[in-house]
Amino acid sequence: MASNDNNNRNRDKHLFYLNELSDYKVKSEDPDVRGWEVKDVDNRVIGKVDNLLVNKNTERVVYLDIEVDKSIIEANHEPYRSSASEGVHEFMNKDGEDHIIIPVDLVKLNEDDKFVYTDKVNHRTFAETKRIKKGSNVNKEYETIVLESYERGITPSNKPNRDEDMGREAPKNSGTKEGDHRRTDI
Repeated sequence: MASNDNNNRNRDKHLFYLNELSDYKVKSEDPDVRGWEVKDVDNRVIGKVDNLLVNKNTERVVYLDIEVDKSIIEANHEPYRSSASEGVHEFMNKDGEDHIIIPVDLVKLNEDDKFVYTDKVNHRTFAETKRIKKGSNVNKEYETIVLESYERGITPSNKPNRDEDMGREAPKNSGTKEGDHRRTDI
C-alpha cells in the first residue's frame, strides 16, 4: 500500500531532487555546486547549495535547493503575517523550514572561488521568501510563491530582460542522465 502511495506521489511530481534520481548526475566536466555558498546582490551569504532540482520532462536542473544561512532566519521576517484581504490564507515561515529554492536563471557561478551568486536579489528578499523543510516536495504553488517573492525584490534597473537572458552565457553546471550526451544546463 505504501508503495502505491509513493508511485502516485511521484507520478504527480514534476520536480525531483538530483539525489533522488540514480540515473542522473552532474556532468564530469562541469562543477557540482552542491555545498557552495550562495551570495546575494550585495555579496552577503544567504546559504549554501544543498541540492539541485531537476524537471524530468525537460531533463534540466531548474532550481537550486538552498539551505539558508542563520542570518536569513534571524532576520525574523514573517512574510505576509497579516492578511491582505478577507479569506486569503497567507504564509508564515515555521521552525524547521530552512530551505528555499532559487531559479537557475537568477544565479551565476564563480568557479574560481566556488560560490554561486545573484546580481538581482537582495538579502531582505531572501529573508522574506517562503521557506520549506529539507527534502519537501516542491509543488507549483510553492514555485509561484517563491517566484512572486523574487519578482517583487527585483528593482526595475536590475530586472532581467528575457531577450537578453536568452543570449547570456548559461552557468556551466548541469544535470544529465548517465550515458546521455545532451547537455542540460543549470
